[in-house]
Amino acid sequence: MHISTIKSKLLHFYAQSCPRAETIVRQVVQHRAAQDRSVLPALIRLQFHDCFVRGCDGSVLIDSAGGNVAEKEADPNLTLRMLDVIDDVKAALETACPGVVSCADIIGLAARDAAAMAGRVRYQLPTGRRDGTVSSAAEVHLPSPSVSFADALSAFSNIGLDVVDLTTLLGSHTMGFCHCMFVMDRLYDFKKTGTPDQTMDAGLRASLQGSCPPHTVTPQNESGDAIVPMNLLAPHGPFRLDNSFYRSVLAGKAVLQIDQELASDGMARLIAAKFAVGPRKFRKQFARSMVKLASVHVLTGEQGEVRLNCRKVNSR
Repeated sequence: MHISTIKSKLLHFYAQSCPRAETIVRQVVQHRAAQDRSVLPALIRLQFHDCFVRGCDGSVLIDSAGGNVAEKEADPNLTLRMLDVIDDVKAALETACPGVVSCADIIGLAARDAAAMAGRVRYQLPTGRRDGTVSSAAEVHLPSPSVSFADALSAFSNIGLDVVDLTTLLGSHTMGFCHCMFVMDRLYDFKKTGTPDQTMDAGLRASLQGSCPPHTVTPQNESGDAIVPMNLLAPHGPFRLDNSFYRSVLAGKAVLQIDQELASDGMARLIAAKFAVGPRKFRKQFARSMVKLASVHVLTGEQGEVRLNCRKVNSR
């Protein structure tokens, strides 16, 4: 499977049909981010979760109905947040130009605006995606936070992304928080050894163990789980998209195993080293990789539909 290059996906696709579409998306995201900065990493993460399953078709937004268990009910998606921001954007767009702007494009544009607000990462995004009509939890197979580098790269390769994209997009882990359940194995029982991950920096391990005491948490009861910053070395706090993540990786102080795994691969480590001292290089490549991610297996033309409500397919 490869990234779609269908020419009907264009810059400023809505210039005639909904001229203020991109402005409306940006204004809603700005409004919500002014109330809660955690909107920004949440929206960037949402694009990843959408595009990794069936491509960038907005299927992650669909609610379960009848006997169908939708993507958002799959374990990896239970910690997705700020889906109501997409609802707000869609409502504003439906008022301005009913039935025109797809939910898939809203996800992509909202992620783009979030990247700009969080880290001055700016890029033009082709639009014209259509919405999918299928959403199944059984199809959700995202790489877990404890996956090996080789397995993560394999998963990215399956959707047309490479080692540069993997290393770059993981840089978004400089923002936000993660639940303790995603680091418990590294802290107490790494790879079923009964001991912590010895590659983790001792100071980081002690800090995380203080925040994450031994306990049992599953995705179904994660709401009661403690959270920790994704990057404890972030100089500007948890909601700035910058290159500090790579300094954490190279110092052995990455929180998630998949993040620390970047240091174990020669090419990924080289890329991380360049980003660690080159914030402009990181921003430029992050923009490229986000556009590439947003182009995975898109629906265009007469494929799919433009949902009137992002949470459910249109009535037939």
